[in-house]
Amino acid sequence: VRGRRDGDSASERVEASLPAVVSVTDQSGEARYPSFKGIMAAKKKPVQSWDLEDLGIEAGEVGLEGSWSVVDSADERPARTAGTIVKDEGEGGRQLAEFLAGQKFI
Repeated sequence: VRGRRDGDSASERVEASLPAVVSVTDQSGEARYPSFKGIMAAKKKPVQSWDLEDLGIEAGEVGLEGSWSVVDSADERPARTAGTIVKDEGEGGRQLAEFLAGQKFI
């Protein structure tokens, strides 16, 4: 499988052997919607289905049993909290540095 991955500053050509998993994030760009003509043409196209046997894949190689990674747990992202507003009356830089140090950013 060959594809192209576009970044902020460059494009990369990506190649992977099958089977491969490809994911897309919400940052992948604008959605493209098919035209009415494209939708009607797609309805006439045949849909072919294959099972694991057709592809020569054992059941233990795919799904949860064949996964190379395991998810132990997942938690919801905490709700965003209100930020801190600092009025700079000559001490803004110091307050910012204290905040960043407190969060271990610096």
